[in-house]
Amino acid sequence: MPKKVILDVDPGIDDAMALCMALFHPELDVVAVTAVGGNSSPDQATRNVQALIEQLDPPRWPRIGAASPPDHRLPVDGRHLHGEDGLGGAGFQVAELYSRHPSEKVISDAVRSSPNSVTIVALGPLTNIARVFQRDPELSSLVGQIIICGGAITGPGNITPTAEFNIYCDPEAARAVFRSPSTKTLIPLDVTNRIIMSFDLLNQLPDESTKVGKLLHKIVPPAFRAYRQSFGLEGIHVHDSIALIAAIRPELFTFEDMAADVETMGELTSGMTVFDRRPIRAWRHNMEVAVKMDEAEVVAEILRSLGGKPAE
Repeated sequence: MPKKVILDVDPGIDDAMALCMALFHPELDVVAVTAVGGNSSPDQATRNVQALIEQLDPPRWPRIGAASPPDHRLPVDGRHLHGEDGLGGAGFQVAELYSRHPSEKVISDAVRSSPNSVTIVALGPLTNIARVFQRDPELSSLVGQIIICGGAITGPGNITPTAEFNIYCDPEAARAVFRSPSTKTLIPLDVTNRIIMSFDLLNQLPDESTKVGKLLHKIVPPAFRAYRQSFGLEGIHVHDSIALIAAIRPELFTFEDMAADVETMGELTSGMTVFDRRPIRAWRHNMEVAVKMDEAEVVAEILRSLGGKPAE
């Protein structure tokens, strides 16, 4: 039976790739796609989720959740990598929805409809999940699993010297989710940074005659240009796609139980993920954290899930 998942996303080119993988994957039943502000504003993130689903037109449309403004102003966004619209300047038009359902309501409804069997794949800031747990505290024990793309164990951050982007955008929400009694899996930068997709990815994407191929060939090339201009890299990171593979093929990863929290107050360390790894811990383990992966097989699985062909 396919795994029921909610994708909580802040599209973002990498989020769009993950959506392309998930919406057509035979092992996933995407019951909802909920927007959250991060790479772009909450309103733009909502429009991007709707645009992506309209462009892809999957056999079964998931419910769409609209992002609400965060409690605090987003401290940063990802337009330098993802373009003004978050999708590489694709400029997709969307039909205005008559009634928008807030992401936190969509999450709550989906989890309560299938208690203990829904996995939330959190590919953006944790604003929505923290809010739904605050408003409905029982829900944290009804979620099957939360897979979080974010944080760093020992490596540097990617938005500040100490913080990863998703956690930094809303550290208070991240702390609330980290401290919740839900079952959590963290996919940190220490793992996702190990894969850089080269320009050859463009030759391995599905043909433009397919819906997925047409979309990806439009939004992925700008990502390569942005990574080269911003970082001098001849390739792109695909953090969100790796986190989705962890939901589909967890056997490709090695996990360790850890005790984790989030710094919310530090002038230089706000958004830093902190782990108690002392020989005699004071904190209790509260999540499993990916520490290794089969990089070659993860890349192959990404390409298979996109409908492209892995390199021989």
